[in-house]
Amino acid sequence: MKKLGILSAAAFGLMMSASVAFADDITISVVGPMTGQLATIGDQFKQGAQAAADAINAAGGVNGSQIKLDIEDDQCDPKQAVSVANRIVANGVKFVDGHACSGSSIPASAVYAEAGTLMMSPASSNPVLTDAAAKSGWPTIMRLYTRDDAQGAFIGPWIAKKYAGKNVVVLHDKSAYGQGVADAVKATMNAGGLKEVDYEGINAGEKDYSALVTKLKELKADVVYFGGYHPEAGLILRQAAEQNVKFQLIMPDSIASPEFWQVAGPAGEGTMFVFPSDPQSKPEAKDAVAKIKAGGFTPEGFTLFSYAVIQAVAEGVKRAGTDDPAKVAEALKDGKPISTVVGDVIFDEKGDLKNASYDINQWHDGKYAPIQQ
Repeated sequence: MKKLGILSAAAFGLMMSASVAFADDITISVVGPMTGQLATIGDQFKQGAQAAADAINAAGGVNGSQIKLDIEDDQCDPKQAVSVANRIVANGVKFVDGHACSGSSIPASAVYAEAGTLMMSPASSNPVLTDAAAKSGWPTIMRLYTRDDAQGAFIGPWIAKKYAGKNVVVLHDKSAYGQGVADAVKATMNAGGLKEVDYEGINAGEKDYSALVTKLKELKADVVYFGGYHPEAGLILRQAAEQNVKFQLIMPDSIASPEFWQVAGPAGEGTMFVFPSDPQSKPEAKDAVAKIKAGGFTPEGFTLFSYAVIQAVAEGVKRAGTDDPAKVAEALKDGKPISTVVGDVIFDEKGDLKNASYDINQWHDGKYAPIQQ
C-alpha cells in the first residue's frame, strides 16, 4: 500500500507537470469551412496553419512555448460561426486564425472582441469587419488579407478601360463577401465610365441557373463580374456552355482553388479572377512551399495566408513579451514590418494590411496563372 502511495504521488506529479506544460502552450484556433461546399478553403487554412506551427515549434517555439492548434468548423455559416466563437472563448483560447467567409467573420468578431480574443482572418475581405471593429473600439479584430474596396479599386477601373462599350453584367450571391466585393467593383467601374447593363443577386446553392443564362443571352452580355464562390460560378459556366452562351467571366479571389475547374470543367477556360500577388512565388515562401508540397498538398488559395497568420501571432507574442491578446495586437500595429511567407506585412491602426498588391489570374486547361495587364 505504501508503495502504491508512492507510485500514485509520482503519477500525480507527472500529471501536474503535463498540466503545466499544456498551460504553457499557445493555443490558436483555426476556424473555417472544414466541411460543406467550401471545405477546400478550410483545408487550405488547416494545412497552412499546421505547416507554420510545425516550423515554429521545430525552431524552439515562441518564448519557449509551443504552438498548439485547435481546428474548428463553421461551415461558413453565420450562426455556426457565432456558436464556434462562443465555444472558443469558453475554452479560454486567446488567438484565432479565421474565419474565412466575411458573413461568418463579422458576427463572430463581436464575440471575440467582447472576450478580448485576438482574431486575425486570412481570407475575409469585407471592409465592415475592421471598420466596425475600429468604430466600436475593438483592438483585437484584424485581418492578414486584402479588403474588397481595395480589390474593387484595382479591378473596376481595369474592366472599365478594357471593356469600354461592352455589355457588362454584375452579379453577386447575396452574401457579405459576394455582394461586398461586387458592389466595390461596380462602384469603381462606374467611376471609370462604364455602366453595367444589369446588376442582381442570385440564390447560392441552386442547381439550375438556366433562367439566368437565358437572361444573359438576351442582354448580349460580353462580360459578367460575379461576386461569389466556385460552386455557383462553375454551374453557371457549364449551363451557359450547354446553351452556347459565351461571355468573359471575371471573379474575385474565391476561385483560387482546383475545385473551380472540377465544377466548371472546360467551360471554365479563360475565366479571370483577382488574387493578391501570388505568395507561392515569393522567396520568403520557398521553404514553406517545398515542405507543404512534399506532404502532398499544393499551397494554393489561402494556404499561405493562414500560415502567415500563425507567424504574425507568434511574432506579436514575442514583441509583446506576453500572450495577452490586447498587448499582442498593439505590438503588431507598431508599424514595424513582420516577416511572413507572403512577404513583409505591416498593419494599420484598424488591423488591416497596408500596401496590398494584386494579380489578374486566368484559368487555362485546369490551372491558373497571372496574365499581363
